[in-house]
Amino acid sequence: MSTLVPPHGSNSVKPLLLPEMERVEERKRAEKLKKIPLDSRAVSDVFMLALGAYTPLDGFMGHDNWHSSCIDMKMRNGVFWPIPITLPVDKNIAAGIHKEEEVALVDAETDNILAVMDVHEKYSIDKRLEAEHVYRTTDPKHPGVAKVLAQGDVNLAGPVRVLSEGEYPVKYPQLYIRPAQSRAMFLERGWSNVAAFQTRNPMHRSHEHLVKIAVEVSDGVFIHQVLGKLKAGDIPADVRTRAIQAMIDNYFRNGTVIQAGYPIEMRYAGPREALLHALIRQNFGCSHLIVGRDHAGVGDYYGPFDAHHIFDQLWPGALLTKPLKIDVTFYCRKCYGMATGKTCPHDPKDHISISGTQQREMLSSNAVIPPEFSRPEVVAILKDYYAGLR
Repeated sequence: MSTLVPPHGSNSVKPLLLPEMERVEERKRAEKLKKIPLDSRAVSDVFMLALGAYTPLDGFMGHDNWHSSCIDMKMRNGVFWPIPITLPVDKNIAAGIHKEEEVALVDAETDNILAVMDVHEKYSIDKRLEAEHVYRTTDPKHPGVAKVLAQGDVNLAGPVRVLSEGEYPVKYPQLYIRPAQSRAMFLERGWSNVAAFQTRNPMHRSHEHLVKIAVEVSDGVFIHQVLGKLKAGDIPADVRTRAIQAMIDNYFRNGTVIQAGYPIEMRYAGPREALLHALIRQNFGCSHLIVGRDHAGVGDYYGPFDAHHIFDQLWPGALLTKPLKIDVTFYCRKCYGMATGKTCPHDPKDHISISGTQQREMLSSNAVIPPEFSRPEVVAILKDYYAGLR
């Protein structure tokens, strides 16, 4: 019997990627179906369904599950789900689709067929309601809200059969680890208490400190980075990967962490997204998710610890993966090292605050990045990348 947390809402992980032998015939059949173009978020969601990262979903949500997820953070059957996974399309496209019809889901950028969907439902939504509940704001300047307000007016719902995982397995062969694989890796290492660390940035000293705290209280840490679409100005995944590996190789004890990636597109939904990240990591076999300051936030839309507090609002059994809540981290000149708000007694004027945004700004201006801020091996990789941009 596995010692790992079970998948969310299911006895087993449910990847929706068809077995390789079945994909050729299904793809031939899909060529003759009506084609539905997908934006980058929907493409990412198809890939997440393919992995089984969205277990127990079997496709895109219908109206009742959309509404219940927005309002109550659970589906109609009671299974916890904090952010709706839906497929919006233009109303003109939806008008030509009939219930119970099969359609091909196509990446709008590449025109590649990614999946076949059985359309069980067509429905309109209140976009402001989704924004208010999921993002806690209707401000169109919020990137997640902007995406919701700009999306098509009709959602299609129904189960999907995925035919492709895109370029990720080829582009990131060592990083693209599926939930079944991560679970096998943890068991092989004798890990049962596994903490996940979510990142979309190269790891600076604060990130390193968070992960090292987790290493102390768990069997190992799964450094799990975003491979999907990011905000303008974010550092590409291939550069970030090399920078993170440089930190692991030089500053972590061998065998304490695993670096991996997954194809999610960030929604920047702050507290709600922290919950979704924990749910996904449960499917990957992680017992804990490191939740630091302003997890999955953007701008000033969320308080620094709102993502900590939202876990306390869940009902018993909603989510088995627990938050590893860690206070603000910084370098303290008087402590002569990294510390947190819980451990350091010194005046804030002795603290060097560290953030990914600051690091990007310093790199863009070719400023000197002090060793208290980021490791020299990491800085060297990032400086090479920014020099190429200049």
